[in-house]
Amino acid sequence: MARQYRIAVIGGDGTGPEVVAEALKVLQAVSRLEGFTCETAPFDYGGARYLETGKIISDEEVAALRAFDAILLGAVGHPDVPPGVLEKGLLLKLRFQLDQYINLRPVKLYPGVETPLAGRGPDDIDYVIIRENTEGLYTGMGGVAYKGTDNEVATQIMCNTRRGVERCIRYAFDFCRKRNDKKLLTLVAKTNVLTYAHDLWWRAFNEVGEADYPDIKRDYNHVDACCMWQVKNPDYYDTIVVCNMFGDIITDLAAMIQGGMGVAAGGNINPEGVSMFEPIGGSAPKYTGQGVINPIACIGAAKMLLDELGETKAADRVEKAIMSVTGTRMKSMSAGKMGHSTSEVGDLVCEALGTA
Repeated sequence: MARQYRIAVIGGDGTGPEVVAEALKVLQAVSRLEGFTCETAPFDYGGARYLETGKIISDEEVAALRAFDAILLGAVGHPDVPPGVLEKGLLLKLRFQLDQYINLRPVKLYPGVETPLAGRGPDDIDYVIIRENTEGLYTGMGGVAYKGTDNEVATQIMCNTRRGVERCIRYAFDFCRKRNDKKLLTLVAKTNVLTYAHDLWWRAFNEVGEADYPDIKRDYNHVDACCMWQVKNPDYYDTIVVCNMFGDIITDLAAMIQGGMGVAAGGNINPEGVSMFEPIGGSAPKYTGQGVINPIACIGAAKMLLDELGETKAADRVEKAIMSVTGTRMKSMSAGKMGHSTSEVGDLVCEALGTA
């Protein structure tokens, strides 16, 4: 019997539907080549729906997504919706309610893609950041008292649990073990200042590593040092594990190192449930409908989706096709400067699948 998968598709806002269309084009093409099928179901969650109905996404709608094998997301962010409404009401709600406790960010420089780091090429930039995705400062714990007065107090609590920290660390050790022969896992934290929250990370990291992963070399960076070393010596890194807030920061830095938001993809992973994959770039509303936005990041997200489904041959095929197109067919990764339209880039990747 042919392998069959059900994919929930959230195009979202701005150029999100445009890049998703190209990722789906590639997904369908590679599925035919590798002998499986992908049934897709569209959902209109995003800014337009919110502006029209006042609704973002209900608990029941989130629960319905659990029936799918994976979720592909385009972008969230609408210029007429206040900041934070969609991000908290859709993105964070999905991550928390679907328990997508890992944010997985491959940092890989593709051939033909420019990096701002002088003298660096694809052989120097190839590592993975594993960010805890459902705890820390993003839980929303805290509050405000005496708002608008001279005595105003605002708090935001960095909530870490042993369970949440340890499961992220174990995922990182397992990922590092399978990734390559380097087997170097770097914990990024701030143990010299956050002496409660990050002491938990430090102890869990070393206890788990010593007991169950003696083959993995353990390494540590303060977060500020990690920002410096990603720029100075990106080739040093193999796998990084990091808390939610610091992970949010260092992955954006990493995206620029690998050539910008147009090529960076990520996954929100629940290893025991449904995971969601997306390009890292925003909705880019100024380019909406022009057919000039770069779809490579979203196609890369589809590659990650295939990996998570266990379709590793198809995933490798997509990545090789991406690398062929960036290396030989695209003038730039910037919107409007690619030398091709959005849909033409998708066509080129599909064409390259045949030889990848």
